Amino acid sequence: ERVDPQAGVPEHLKSIHVKPEGMEWRATKFEGCEMKPLYVDRETGLLTVLLRMAPGATLPDHEHVFVEQTYMLEGSLVDDQGACTAGNFVWRPAGNTHEAHAPDGALFISVFLKPNKCLDEQPTFAKS
Repeated sequence: ERVDPQAGVPEHLKSIHVKPEGMEWRATKFEGCEMKPLYVDRETGLLTVLLRMAPGATLPDHEHVFVEQTYMLEGSLVDDQGACTAGNFVWRPAGNTHEAHAPDGALFISVFLKPNKCLDEQPTFAKS
């Protein structure tokens, strides 16, 4: 008989296991960019997301309101500050601005402590 590894753990302290392979990709407002939200805290704005960008897709010029962290699983994300390629990690401080481009497509996990702001609009990924 299989024993529940979380038996006896109070409900509010249990681990939450997320299985991205069973989730549908969600369109974002950016053409060629889809996401699977892995963790969302609407009160604080904290977001951990699996992002997929089609070859040639671009995220328009935006500002990172707080630290953003990205681990690249496949492909690359390129901007005027360099390229983050598969197996590598980049983080950007609050106030950093850039336009990101995926020349050959990309699959990556990003953690946002606060939603980004498009420089011509409202925060990005906040209502996707």
